Amino acid sequence: MMPLSFDEDAMWRPLEGVEPSLLPASPSGKQVEYAGKLDRCEDFRDVFALVKESVKDALGMERTGLMLYLRDLPMKVGAYHQLGTNGIIMNRILLEQVVQATASRLEVNAFIYFILLHEYLHTLGLIDEMRVRHLTYQVTEETFGSAHVATKIAVEGPWSLIKLMPFHASRPYERGVEIVRDFEDPSSKYIA
Repeated sequence: MMPLSFDEDAMWRPLEGVEPSLLPASPSGKQVEYAGKLDRCEDFRDVFALVKESVKDALGMERTGLMLYLRDLPMKVGAYHQLGTNGIIMNRILLEQVVQATASRLEVNAFIYFILLHEYLHTLGLIDEMRVRHLTYQVTEETFGSAHVATKIAVEGPWSLIKLMPFHASRPYERGVEIVRDFEDPSSKYIA
């Protein structure tokens, strides 16, 4: 297994070069439609289908055959994708803290959307972390508009949802890896 390497400090900073608008523009009809879809998502599969749709609309890129795993990771890591694999590994501890700290399903769905979007872009072969962060913002802003909570997360990072919770309050890494069943639509074809 290849060691993970990333700039931990960059993960804790808000996205550079992006200033959230104080007076956001009214969302377009398509953005309102996407926001409604995100609000109605009931599981990882629903959110991931929306991620794939929004990336295809915004960037014209897509792929199939991915799996999602939940694993206890250090709080500095939201998720990761190891190059050459078909897996996205999401931090179960961070997800649990977001669920506890947020007031709505929309915020939880926006968090999951952000994490899956960022890692999905990596699975498409985009390796540079800062480029992926900027593309994550670009896709999210284009999909939902500048005032949406998902766009706020893309600018400020997923830790903004739990900023009042202590990061050291998580459990030790004792639980095994959990495979998320039915993550991708089974009608998705590996070969077109």
